[in-house]
Amino acid sequence: MKLTQFSTLTFDCYGTLIDWETGIYNALRPLLQKVDPSPTRDESLTIFSELESGIQSEFPDLVYSQVLRKVHIAIAKHFDIAAADELHTRFGESVRHWPAFPDSAESLQYLKQHYRLVILSNVDRTGFNQSNRHLKVEFDDIFTAQDIGTYKPSIKNFNYMLSKLDESGVRKPEILHTAQSLFHDMAPATEIGLATCWIDRRAGLKGSGATPVVSQPANIDFRFKSLASMVSVHKLTSRFADAKPRK
Repeated sequence: MKLTQFSTLTFDCYGTLIDWETGIYNALRPLLQKVDPSPTRDESLTIFSELESGIQSEFPDLVYSQVLRKVHIAIAKHFDIAAADELHTRFGESVRHWPAFPDSAESLQYLKQHYRLVILSNVDRTGFNQSNRHLKVEFDDIFTAQDIGTYKPSIKNFNYMLSKLDESGVRKPEILHTAQSLFHDMAPATEIGLATCWIDRRAGLKGSGATPVVSQPANIDFRFKSLASMVSVHKLTSRFADAKPRK
């Protein structure tokens, strides 16, 4: 299997293109400063992952900004601390401040020259539009949880995306699903039979950060520690293919 055999890259956004762990932790700090002793970054992200997943399962049709608001309220209750309603709302609207990974924009601009680029994200349309200002690329298709009415890892999200792409003439064997989360993306993509590319942004770190631990098997066809590494391999593969003598 080679990167160059695919026509379409379907991307998760948060954790893969946008550094959501930094964004989440920075947005949580005003609340966490009220906790004594204050939890570490890893402890905070683990609590977030558990609460966010539960709220998304309970309220699948709730827009992501409201999911985040509920998560913030739940974290305050977890630590038994009082927080103003304004603080909950501010966290719910924090996606606009979550930074892109340093390699995301440039890598996407390169990949855009070779692939159809598609987003499949657990977010609302407003939040993604805010994030896309950091990514500086025009995606060919954008499918959000708000469009679908459920959150990944629901297979419904992947079926929705595949159906829409099929209408555009893109077949499953042409698609490489590219994401960081084993829980939200790699495992359900495996279940539905998609080729997978794991952007392992947490390589070398303990735990699973802001992502729940995965219990399903995940088949990994490609693994890179960054999007820039994926681009480097694509360039090498393309050069090798161009250099091969024609029969």
